[in-house]
Amino acid sequence: MRSFSKIFVAACCLATLAPIAWHVVSSLKTPAELAVIPPTLVPHDPTGANYRQLFERRPFFRYYLNSIIISTMSAITCVGAASLAAFMLARIRSRFRSVARSVLLAMAFFPPIVFLLPLYEFVRAAGLVNHPWGLILPYSALNLPFAIWLLTGSFEQIPFELEEAAAIDGLTRFQAYRMIVLPLAAPALITAGILVFIFAWNEFMLALTFINIESQKTVTLGVATLSGAFMYDIPWGQIAAGVIASSVPLILLVVFFQRKIVAGLTAGAVK
Repeated sequence: MRSFSKIFVAACCLATLAPIAWHVVSSLKTPAELAVIPPTLVPHDPTGANYRQLFERRPFFRYYLNSIIISTMSAITCVGAASLAAFMLARIRSRFRSVARSVLLAMAFFPPIVFLLPLYEFVRAAGLVNHPWGLILPYSALNLPFAIWLLTGSFEQIPFELEEAAAIDGLTRFQAYRMIVLPLAAPALITAGILVFIFAWNEFMLALTFINIESQKTVTLGVATLSGAFMYDIPWGQIAAGVIASSVPLILLVVFFQRKIVAGLTAGAVK
């Protein structure tokens, strides 16, 4: 049974890494080699021209900057609002807390495309089309239920007696929340922030709908709208290079914070 588990895990890892490996290989091929059938598994003449053209012909650094700003602000806004709601929810001593957490978790499973039309009407009415906040606010709202659900479990593990002791020392409830609860819940806060950041970085449908000018495009939108010199000329090499270039920041982020992510996801798992 243990050997089967190892084989299954290895197969899952291989299936996950295969598309990434294919894009890496494709990004190093020339246009002529990309058109070869059957495709080659290893580039005969590896080249970095696709990466060079990606940044020379398109404002890819601007796409990076837009994605960093939107993803970071979405994470900060969402986690800031979710931490306040989760703190109050974690201190409710009734059945309402478990019901509320179940509802929040159910809401987190709704696909973003369900809210596309009302969100567009909201963004248009607010005059935020082609503006970073036109994506920051929807991204924060869409991730709010999951962030509240995640943080509530972490806040429940923080002894209420610490807040009582802080009240005796003269701290207000908000001061206790800011100076005592938040530092103790740091792993969960980091985890929630990273997950929101990843969602905002990878999201495409809302960005395609709310952004239609070149200077405000995100990385995913920039890669998806790559085109060649002619209508039917698709630069597959540049697209593969764009996929890899857009994935590297997320890979580094997860590798650097992997322990915090695991600690945040398992917070509240053991009573």
